[in-house]
Amino acid sequence: MKILVTGCAGFIGANHIYYLLDNCKDDEVVGFDALTYAGNLETLETAIKSPRFRFVKGDITDRETVEKLFEKERFDVVINFAAESHVDRSIEDPSVFLRTNILGTQTLMDAARKYEVPRFHQVSTDEVYGDLPLDRPDLMFTETTPIHTSSPYSASKASADLLVQAYCRTYGFPATISRCSNNYGPYQFPEKLIPLMIANALADKPLPVYGEGLNVRDWLYVEDHCIAVDKVMRHGKIGEVYNIGGHNEMRNIDIVKLILEKLGKPESLITFVTDRKGHDMRYAIDPTKISEELGWLPSTAFADGIVKTIDWYLANKPWWERIISGEYAKYYEQMYGSR
Repeated sequence: MKILVTGCAGFIGANHIYYLLDNCKDDEVVGFDALTYAGNLETLETAIKSPRFRFVKGDITDRETVEKLFEKERFDVVINFAAESHVDRSIEDPSVFLRTNILGTQTLMDAARKYEVPRFHQVSTDEVYGDLPLDRPDLMFTETTPIHTSSPYSASKASADLLVQAYCRTYGFPATISRCSNNYGPYQFPEKLIPLMIANALADKPLPVYGEGLNVRDWLYVEDHCIAVDKVMRHGKIGEVYNIGGHNEMRNIDIVKLILEKLGKPESLITFVTDRKGHDMRYAIDPTKISEELGWLPSTAFADGIVKTIDWYLANKPWWERIISGEYAKYYEQMYGSR
């Protein structure tokens, strides 16, 4: 098959590119990314050397560029990872989140309809469900949990999900949706919790923790997420939503302390800061549906995944140090500026 992966230079999109190249040898992959601040083409340095992968720079809201790409490539599958995803940034400026996450999804679906793409998969988030109380560990998000968003980011992703479902019903559009819990692993942009704490700890800088750090998240190792998305894309039922969860609930403060312990750094580096506006307290996903229908379960326990993640950041300091310094943004020009 020929597969389009949007948001391919972001954290999860890039990991999915590598998953496809390593495990789906008959597939050809085209990556599409606008290379905004969180898109790092250097992440795909190895993938670019593969004859089965091609990178195209572009914005999913640019209808002309998107339609030309679809007309030329005649994709069999579109997997939409492209999204603005940082909650704090969405609170500061919601507009770019609405534009990319909603209108960008519409543009992709319109092109997919026009050029009769047989399969479209929308990658979403558990944040569309809102949050759960800390004193009810028995409660988990299922696919039938009502949408109840807390931030402009989650509202934009929920809107995109509803639009996908509307296209399925109105046009018979061949789409599926997956909603995942918090991902972690290699190539995560260092504004997110785990890589930020690793980078700050290694530099002996304060580790900023919102509130008292009691917020609970269900953590999913990124490779497990990629496997699940591939299963839904190939075998999921059209029009259905699939929750992808890690069965790894952890408090933020416990993750921070674990990272400090693994790096041999003192807990005195922890600095509690004013809590985020509208901060969700707990996420927990029930992955029963994807397990029973598609045979997927997470294979990476958090205790193992966090060690692999820390080891990766230790072994790849130049990658995240260039991001922190801003040098990573020059990579595209170095690779493609003279072409």
